[in-house]
Amino acid sequence: MKKLYSIWIVALVIMAFFGCNKDNEKPYTDVPLVILDTDIGSSTDDLFALEMLYRYEEQGKCRLQGVIVNREGEANARFADVMGTYFGHDSIPIGLVRNGVKNPPIWIDYAHVAATEDHNGQPMFACSINDYSQLPDGWQLYRRLLAAQPDHSVSIVSTGFVTCLAQLLQSAPDSYSPLNGVELVRRKVKCIYVMGGVFGNAVEPDFNFAKSIEFAKIFFRLWPQEVDMVFSPMEVGQDVEYTPEQVIADISWTDAHPIKQIYLQCNCNTGQRMWDVMAAIHAVEGDGLFSLSERGTVQLTDNAETIFTPSATGNCRYQLPGDAAWAATMLERIRNCNKMRTRLENK
Repeated sequence: MKKLYSIWIVALVIMAFFGCNKDNEKPYTDVPLVILDTDIGSSTDDLFALEMLYRYEEQGKCRLQGVIVNREGEANARFADVMGTYFGHDSIPIGLVRNGVKNPPIWIDYAHVAATEDHNGQPMFACSINDYSQLPDGWQLYRRLLAAQPDHSVSIVSTGFVTCLAQLLQSAPDSYSPLNGVELVRRKVKCIYVMGGVFGNAVEPDFNFAKSIEFAKIFFRLWPQEVDMVFSPMEVGQDVEYTPEQVIADISWTDAHPIKQIYLQCNCNTGQRMWDVMAAIHAVEGDGLFSLSERGTVQLTDNAETIFTPSATGNCRYQLPGDAAWAATMLERIRNCNKMRTRLENK
């Protein structure tokens, strides 16, 4: 009898262990859960990346969990709010970096467009947030969102500075999760898609990492090696050019569109390409639309150079540039998305 009792106790212990072992849960296989981490307020490719994610959400191809603005300033958060409200996704939470990169370059200064007035002197664009000073810090919103998701389910799209990501990785346990930042990322994130990196034969600084070098070094040092990273170097989106004339023509049904107003009010002939959009598309569509490097590891130097070392067990890959036909196909995807009216306009 004692022997049977002992076997029963051992069985319970084994069952409890496997019942509580998160690694034995079924892998997440539903549509991607996406967080966009963006430096809205300078280049317009961030806006097209956000617009693409809204459209993917409407098509049931992803669930956009949140938007993190990694460029300081409440005006930039306001533009993210204008986008969400205009496209009917105002319930998606927004976080804002504080104590991030100070006074980074601005290529297209469009944040003021959020305050555009119509012919009657009324605001052209509605907002959903009354007080942007009350927005959570980006890293805090990350913790809230990640803690609520299934394990290994979240895809992060990082375009711009990795300030909030570095702050997240350094964060301590809190009311959202008993895990520190590194462990929370290890538990909840499936993959991160980063617009950045310089690979191949070139050895030169990456712009975004160089402008946020201290944050970037923390990000690369603390990012869990178990979580995949896919880089989208600048040359991948370089040939995907969406000209100002095309943008304005594609939004033919109205002038009261936040992206169109930027192209009407600002000089967008700055060499703007669809760099950031490539990371967003990859996060939702998967590997099928892209040519990728072999697996490896990436080391960031003090000069913001990204050194790739091939390794079969590495967690890093990077997109390879496509040919002219590929670039034309990707541009057509973006243009078709931009030609669509919002759900409210279709009513």
